[in-house]
Amino acid sequence: MRCLRQSHPSAYLTLVGASAGLPQGVGVGIAQDLRFGDLILDKTCLFASRNGQTIQFTRNERALLLALTRNPNRLMRRGRLLDEIASESDVSDRNIDFLVNRLRAKLGDSAKSPKYIATQYGEGYVWIAAPSPAAPIDALLVIGPAFGPQGHPFSQQASSLVGQVRDMIAAGVGQKVVVAEDWYPAATDTLRYLLQMSFLAGNGQLDCAATLREMPSKRIVKAFRLQLDMADAASFTAEAGRVSNGVIEALSQSLVDASTGLGTPADEPLETRLHKAASLLSASNRWWLANGEQLGRDRAQDPLNADIALQWCLHLFARLVHTSPFGEISLEERYRIESEIDATVLECLPAVEANPLLMLAAAKLLYFINRGHLDLAEDVAERAFARTADFAAALPVMGQLRYARGRFDEAARFFDRGVEMSEPGSDLHLHMRVLKAISVLASGDRASLDMAVADAAREAPRCPRDIGLTIGWMIAAPDQRLPAASADALAAIGPAGAGNAIEYLYFTSARHLVSEHARANVMRGLIAHVTRLHGEEAVPAFVLRSIGLIAAG
Repeated sequence: MRCLRQSHPSAYLTLVGASAGLPQGVGVGIAQDLRFGDLILDKTCLFASRNGQTIQFTRNERALLLALTRNPNRLMRRGRLLDEIASESDVSDRNIDFLVNRLRAKLGDSAKSPKYIATQYGEGYVWIAAPSPAAPIDALLVIGPAFGPQGHPFSQQASSLVGQVRDMIAAGVGQKVVVAEDWYPAATDTLRYLLQMSFLAGNGQLDCAATLREMPSKRIVKAFRLQLDMADAASFTAEAGRVSNGVIEALSQSLVDASTGLGTPADEPLETRLHKAASLLSASNRWWLANGEQLGRDRAQDPLNADIALQWCLHLFARLVHTSPFGEISLEERYRIESEIDATVLECLPAVEANPLLMLAAAKLLYFINRGHLDLAEDVAERAFARTADFAAALPVMGQLRYARGRFDEAARFFDRGVEMSEPGSDLHLHMRVLKAISVLASGDRASLDMAVADAAREAPRCPRDIGLTIGWMIAAPDQRLPAASADALAAIGPAGAGNAIEYLYFTSARHLVSEHARANVMRGLIAHVTRLHGEEAVPAFVLRSIGLIAAG
């Protein structure tokens, strides 16, 4: 069960159920419960549940519970509570005390040590339970209806309409859609879109305005005015279909926009384009390196094209990450290449603001070159991610940006999602596993390392042998000797090759970390194994200074 935050300070809501007939894995929900620890109350107090067990209430218990929970931390005098059950004849204060005792028994409460209902002796009772903290929403779309005054004769029809819209959209987009009444987004929520539906009833009419907003920017994507004939139920179904189709069209277009650019063919099916987009932004994609000559010609022919310019920058990036870790790229050459990437990406930023895929490419490059653009890369990536759905192309860079800040648990969630969405054995699947392994290393949690990722890298047909070996040396415990074959390979590259491998790992995986301690965690294994075989002089001094193992000069 997932809790949602409602605008009322005492009400916290829970997602329940999935609608029948929707594709498997498609989530829908409606916010309708109050949660207090392990106790979940139906918002109308008809029943409660705890640990899967249902608790039923009588009519008078329900009336009393409603009065108490809707007035938290407020003294409810016995006379006021009597009014709530005034339909009963011959009631007295003792009836209230008896009902409260029954409620306590059902809720598992105690008069001496109350968790829910406290006694104010001689006066009445107080609901003292604080609502549980709301868990953030993680959904493609939240529908936020505002029904107006409770109990209005049209409220049931309006609620039914919202349910139809929810089910149609969820079935159409195949992702989680949530209904949350009178709800406002919190900073921790990760919804992509908000559909606000406002209802106004009067003179026998029901008016509704629906506004689809992109989140968190709140940019209005589409707006609808619904034509609802109270005497014609078919009009509700027709209008629900019209709004749902309009929303589905807008969300589908966002996926098309997200997969446009970087040479993705516009005439291919959307699913194919999304897969290619994810592959194009993976560091494991060697296409950029192999097509440097063609990209150079394209760049020369159209120097003002931001898409081509970023493709050229991805080629330059590939030259830095797909080179052998043992072969030397001088610091001067690295600086020259990264300076070209820096200048080109910054120049392209204004032109790519409307294209999420190009924005993600720009953010990835700004992150990689590590020129003090972490804030900018985060802003560009977050805004691009907000305009896409659950988009695999965004997951590596979104995880790496959190990794850089030391938010390793959040980074792991992005990497795990990438592993889940990619095909086992694919380059992207391996790339996401390696990124998670490096993040776990940086966190200092070696016990949670996926040691099998080193074997997977060495055995992957498209992973260069030298990179696979370097991953294995990085992961291997620094206080243990390498297996014979791995140690022989490290010895064979000599002190110069080993020093180059350390520089490669530092520039590709460690320098981006804000924390010096985290940088040291990533580098410690490889440095220990190189030092054991080739001596301390094989380790570049600037790397040792960056990770705090020698004083900065």
